[in-house]
Amino acid sequence: IGHPTGRILLERAGYELDVETMIDAAAAHNVCIEINAHPSRLDLDWRYLHRARDKGIKIPIDPDAHSIDGLDVMRYGVGIARKGWLRASDVLNTMHTKALLDFFKKRRQRV
Repeated sequence: IGHPTGRILLERAGYELDVETMIDAAAAHNVCIEINAHPSRLDLDWRYLHRARDKGIKIPIDPDAHSIDGLDVMRYGVGIARKGWLRASDVLNTMHTKALLDFFKKRRQRV
């Protein structure tokens, strides 16, 4: 799930949704929820990451980059992950290539 709440900090509030229910549904359907690392998003809020982690959800960190220069914001996403007490094993981007390919292969087989 990308842009999980749709918020833009200091511009637009997030969608009116029950984030905990979204996390539960993502876990039930084996769906990842991203951390959008762009400084104007920082979405999913770090306060929900522990719940998502405990439900077994893999969290990719995405820079929301629209150019090469946009990759520099990854550090903000890593900061949000750390603030939410995620471990490297919880973050999809940290998986070794074979493990990542296996993860997606298993995901496709369930769909």
